[in-house]
Order: sequence, then C-alpha cells, then structure tokens
Amino acid sequence: MTDNLGDIRAIRVEDEMRVSYLDYAMSVIVARALPDVRDGLKPVHRRILYTMGEMGLSSTSSYRKCAAIVGEVMGKYHPHGDVALYDALVRLAQDFSMRYPLVDGQGNFGSVDGDSAAAMRYTEARLTAIAAEMLADIDKETVDFVDNYDGTQREPSVLPARLPSLLVNGSSGIAVGMATNIPPHHLGEICDATIAIINDPEITSDDLCQIVHGPDFPTGGTIYRFEQQRNPITGEQETVDAIRQMYAHGRGRVVMRAQVAFEEVRGDRMAIIVTELPYQVNKASLLEKIAELVKDKKLEGISDLRDESDRDGMRMYIEIKRDANPHKVLNNLFKHTSMQTAFNMNMLALVDGQPQTLSLKAVLQHYVEHRREIVRRRTEYDLGKARARAHILEGLKTALDHLDAVIKTIRESADTDVARTNLMTRFDLSELQAQAILDLRLARLAALEQKKIEDEYLQVIQLIAELEDILANTSRVLAIIRDELDELKRRHAGDRRTRVEDDSSREMTDEDLIADEDVVVTISGRGYVKRQPVDTYRRQHRGGKGIIGHVTREEDAVEHLLVANTHDWALFFTNRGRVFSTKVHQIPDASRQAKGLPIINLPGVQVESGEVPMATIMLPDFKAGSYLVLATRRGIVKKTPLEQFERVRSSGIRAITINDEDELAWVDVSTGHDDVIIATAKGKLARFAEAEVRPMGRDAAGVIGIRLARQGDSVVGMSVVEPDADLLVLTETGVGKRVALTEFRRKHRGGQGVGLISLEGRKTGDVAAVQQVTDADEELLLISAGGQVIRTETNTINRYSSSARGVIVMRLAEGDRVVAIAAFRAGLAEGRGIGDNDDPETPGATPPAGDPGSGSRES
Repeated sequence: MTDNLGDIRAIRVEDEMRVSYLDYAMSVIVARALPDVRDGLKPVHRRILYTMGEMGLSSTSSYRKCAAIVGEVMGKYHPHGDVALYDALVRLAQDFSMRYPLVDGQGNFGSVDGDSAAAMRYTEARLTAIAAEMLADIDKETVDFVDNYDGTQREPSVLPARLPSLLVNGSSGIAVGMATNIPPHHLGEICDATIAIINDPEITSDDLCQIVHGPDFPTGGTIYRFEQQRNPITGEQETVDAIRQMYAHGRGRVVMRAQVAFEEVRGDRMAIIVTELPYQVNKASLLEKIAELVKDKKLEGISDLRDESDRDGMRMYIEIKRDANPHKVLNNLFKHTSMQTAFNMNMLALVDGQPQTLSLKAVLQHYVEHRREIVRRRTEYDLGKARARAHILEGLKTALDHLDAVIKTIRESADTDVARTNLMTRFDLSELQAQAILDLRLARLAALEQKKIEDEYLQVIQLIAELEDILANTSRVLAIIRDELDELKRRHAGDRRTRVEDDSSREMTDEDLIADEDVVVTISGRGYVKRQPVDTYRRQHRGGKGIIGHVTREEDAVEHLLVANTHDWALFFTNRGRVFSTKVHQIPDASRQAKGLPIINLPGVQVESGEVPMATIMLPDFKAGSYLVLATRRGIVKKTPLEQFERVRSSGIRAITINDEDELAWVDVSTGHDDVIIATAKGKLARFAEAEVRPMGRDAAGVIGIRLARQGDSVVGMSVVEPDADLLVLTETGVGKRVALTEFRRKHRGGQGVGLISLEGRKTGDVAAVQQVTDADEELLLISAGGQVIRTETNTINRYSSSARGVIVMRLAEGDRVVAIAAFRAGLAEGRGIGDNDDPETPGATPPAGDPGSGSRES
C-alpha cells in the first residue's frame, strides 16, 4: 500500500474560501460583467461581433440563423450557456435597448412590452453597417490576439472600435461587489466632444457639458438638467446641474419622463397621449400599473385606458374624465408610475484590467489613447506591407532594366532553384525579388505593363514617405482620428431622440399636483382668508348689485380682494411691519358663503399678539432688479430690494420699522425707475419719482411720501404708476370714476398732494379704494363690507376730470359700503392694483379710511 500522506497539506477553510472567492470575483469582474473602456464591450459581445465578422455576416450579406451564430461563438470562444449567449445577441439587435444596434435581426427579437425573442432556430441576424466600424482594421494587426478557452483558436483581446461604443450604446452589468450602469449617448455629440478633447487636452468637464447635453436614450422621452438637492451643510434645498455633476464625477442620476401630449376627444373630453417612454420602462407593465392604481382609487380622473401602438410607433391612450383637470392627472401619473423615473449612472469600466469609476473626460481620454494605438499599429502594418511591395517592385525594375541578361540567365539555368540563385548572385537581388522575377508573366514585359510597374513603384515610395511621416508626427495621428470621427458622425449620427430641458421642478411635490389656475383671494378685517376661482363671479354691467362673495359674520367685513395664480407666493405684511410668506394654493379653497381660515393658521404665518395682517402682495418669483415699495397709514414710504424677501422664516422677518402711532398698510413692486402715487381718504393724491426714495435695508423706517393736512385723513392707497393707465376711484357709497393719471403732474415727495375727486359728505363718503386700470381686456372685481361682489369690465366706467364726482359704479344695500377693488385681464385673471407698471405689478384693493389696507400682486 503506497503512503501518499506526504502529498496532503493542511489548509484553513477560511483561507481556501477567501482565495477561491477572490478568484471567482475577479473572473466575473474582468471576464464577464464589466465593459472595457477602450471598445466599450463585455467579452460576450466582443466574441459575438468578431465571430459574425469571421462568418462574413456584413450588412450587405444574407442573414444567417441565430442558432448557427450562437453555436459558432460558443464552440470557438465562449464556453457558457447558449441561452445567455443568445440573450446577449438579441439585445445587440433591439432598437429600444441599443441607441445604435450592432446586429441587424430578422424575426421576433422582443418588444418594449417585455415580450421575449423567438427561439434562436427561428430568428436570423447579420451585422449592421455601424458594427463594421467596431471591426475595422482588425486584420491589420491593430489589436493583440490571445488564446481561446481551450487553446485551439485565437481571439482579439479588444476590438479596434472606431465607434466610441462605451458612451454611444452604454452598458450595464452587475459584478461582485460592484456594478456599472452607463447610459447611451448621441453619436454626433460624443464625436464632437472627442474632437474637442483632441484639440484641447486641458478642456474642462464643464466645457464638455456644453457639447454633450446629456444621455440620448433609444426610446426618446425627456430628461431634466437641474435637480433639487439638499445641501449637506446648510440643510437647505439647492438647485444643482445634475448632468454636469454626473459627468464630472462619473456617477449621478438623471430624471426621465415620458413624452406626452393632450388631445381633445369626443368634444369636451381630453386624453393624454403617450408616444415615448423612459428608457427600459416596460409598456405593458406600465399600463397594468395605471389600471391597478385607478382601480384602487389612488389615481383619479381617468375614465379609459388602452394601448393603441402599432408598427408606426407607440401610442398609449389615457382618457380624462369630463370634470377632471388633465394637468393634475398627468402630474399624478408622473408621481405614482414609471412615466417618470430616474437613471442612476455609474461609469465603471475596466482600465488595464482594473475596474475604475471614470468621468466623461477620462472615458474620452482613454478612447483617444486607444485609437492612437490603433492608428499607429495600422500605419506600421501598412508601412510594412508598402516596404515589402517596394522591395518586390525594385527587383522587378532591375529585371526590366536588364531584361535580356535576366532572360539569358534563366535560360542557362538547369532548374528553378538554380535560376533563383543565379539571379540573386548576378543582379544582387534578395530571394523574394528573385522569386518575383521568376513568377513574372511574359505579358508584363510589354511596354505598357512596364510603365505600370514603374508608376506603382513611385506610388508605393510616396505612400512609404506618407506613412513614415504619420508615425513621426503625433499631430498627424490625431488629425486622422478627427477625420474618422467626422466621417463617422456624418454617416451614422442621425437626430437626437431624447429632449433635454432645464426644468428644476421635475421632482414631484405636492405643489406639482396643484392645478395652475387663477383665483380670487379675499381677506376679512379679522384676518380670515380664502380663495375661489375667478369664474365664480360672472361679468355684469356697471351699476349692478353683484353676488354674495363673502358672508360676513360678527361684523367681520372683507378688507382685501386680490387676483392671483395658485402657484404664486403670497406675502402678508402686518401692521407692525413684519412679513410672512406662503403659497397661494395653501390658502383654503372655500365656497362663496364660507368664512375662510384665519391667516395665522396658514403654513409659514406665525404672527405675534397685537399683530394684524394688513397688506398682501402676490408674486410669481423674486427676480433681481425689482423693489418692494411700502407705505404706511401716515404717509411714510420706503423702498427695499425684492430679493431680500425671497427666504422668509415661519416666524417672519422685518420689512419696515414702524412707530407706535402708525402702521404699515400698502406694498407694491417697482423697477426702481417709476413714479409712485399715494391717495388719501379725503380725496388727495401725491405723485413723485420713485428715485427720490433711496433703497433701504429691511430694518429702515422710511421717509415722508405725503403730508396729511386735514384732521382724520389717512392714506387709502399707494402704488407704482404704469404708463398710459387710468386711476379708478371708488367712494364708500359706490360712486366712482376713472381719471387719467396724466392729469397729475409729478412733484417732489413730502407735499400735501392735489385734488383727486369731489367728495360730497354722506352722499359719497370718503374715498374707499383706488385702483390703476387700463382698457385692454381688463375687468374689475368690487367688494363691499357686507360681502357683495360685482365683476364688470373696466371700459364700462367713463373717464372724468380730477374735480368731478363720478357715477354710481356699484349699488349697495342700506348701511353697506365699498371696501376693495381688484383688476385682472380677461382670460388671464391678471390682478392689477392702483400702481401697475411694465413688469407688471398688480396691487390689490385698498380699504376705507380707518380700516386695514390691501396690497398687490405681480403676475
């Protein structure tokens, strides 16, 4: 019995597991899951393309059965299962998976609905025209070949890859402990970016992003450049360029949306038509998900759903109920389904056999280096062939120059070997040259054929000089790469499919689900606020009684009336000079008979004891270069840059410093170069240049705008003047008129003002509200303390001089009085106030003397 104990070694199980697992992990990483940065291919794809090239399956050849292709690849180069290999082949042919398919398939190769391809015995394939760019020059010793799995064949370790496939078609794969996910891109943009990096190796990632706008998915859709991210230091939401960050670091995310359109069907109904889906979204699964959400009542407003796709393209039909808002339904679809999804990019690829996460610039640099090596080796190969041919032609020229002697030498030789030796000895020729002379046909001895040999020799000599110059000058190599990229772009790029939009609001929030519409906002004297659609109030003629727009309770009269958009910002200014902000859509939507919600209960409004919201302004944004003009009840004015109010704490911020005998009452928006008007309850108006009020910080107290001369007088309105506008004046009893603002000359601030309207005691009362108006499709909303609201056209109220009393604009019940006016353009509900300007700013209504004031909105 032989003792073999000496061959046994003691190995710890942990060590063996560690070594074996690392070997397995590296095999998966290097030989299966990750693409090479040079040709952008995994081994299986490289072997498929190379084998199809060997089989002669070019874009112009006939198709071959996929079973034959799979068998050839599996038998020679890829010792894995035929199912996995066929799946890889199928993906190369799918135009919804590959931006530029490398395989031209004939038969059923699957669909965007998730249908699998037919069995390989039924389908056929050949290479596409662009796939030839991957294999170009492979027969010129441009790449290294290695042994296959059993050493019987030689396969390329990498393809020459004139096509930058890693970025153009992307790649995805899961290795051990790492994964790659690279999106496809537009060939034209990648070619331009590569040329840019060749021309300027120091180009920055930001500069490359000006060329490569973002991924270009084969299924189209829309991607968004900007994204809301939370600052890890401050904790605040910031708008960042997601695509630029993604390309700079090699990892990131980009949000994709389906391409949709609204279509009117059956008269008054609307339908959402989906024609493009985000990349890798299964259409059939998406339709099932939508139907499930509708059934579970998580998606409302959808009455019908069907797939109308055909050979002409994709078409998903989603019909909207008659009473539903199509935009709200669409936003819900984006939020709850894969009609909006994110592509998480991780640009991981093999560099010299090691996995690395690469930026866009790094990927392009590695590709350029690969192509430089390919062009160099190709040139060396061509140079070797040219020199060999020149050597032969030199021998032929020698023979032609000594034709009689060559013929005599050959005739005198006993056999071919002796003739070859004699030629080499007598004419100083190499063996190859002597053999070429022996192989020369007699027909080549004709004069014309001799000339062809001489011409060919000159051409080869010129070619050798050209190739040597290319090898000696790096700039020539780079110029060749540039020319090849230009030609590649010209022949294969096509149009971009995926749209790129600079929309930072793509992340679905509750606000995205709010319908974009115009509303009327009313605020009572006791601080109750509500909003209603503008259409609640039908248009009437001047002198009408209107309808009940706000039910008063406990002597709580309406004091503010404004027209705004649901996505505007509402700024509430208190009597003590502080400001709070909220969104208009956060104001409760209530019926005409409802009282509303106390302002202090709105999100972002936390007033202190003794504070009352007095002035309100509606703004779509806080654009730089604009100002807020503020006015108090006693005629003090102030101007502060608008951007200082963009971020308002829930506890509020100070807008103006107020003394104990005064209170803030009016706010308007200006450009810094307008006129300001101030109206008082006793019928006075002051107009002065805004430039006379210098910009001040939020804590400043302001300067005198108008001096109140009469006892009991107070400011009832302030605004910025709009050119060619009229001023609508309305008294407490509903008497009013329009006055051209050109009647009031500009004077210096601090004066007592001039006459605005003729007041007649109890017949007219004091001035209740003033509003700046025009004739251009503008309408008015007037409201009384008793809650009556009338909607009428501006042009129904006639113009009068500043000394006239006017006419009855609104008929009031006994004891009722006018408190507010709001103006807006017909169809746009564009709120305007006493002082609209070119931006346009839109002040709201002003209350009667002794009551809180109103504000304005900018539409």
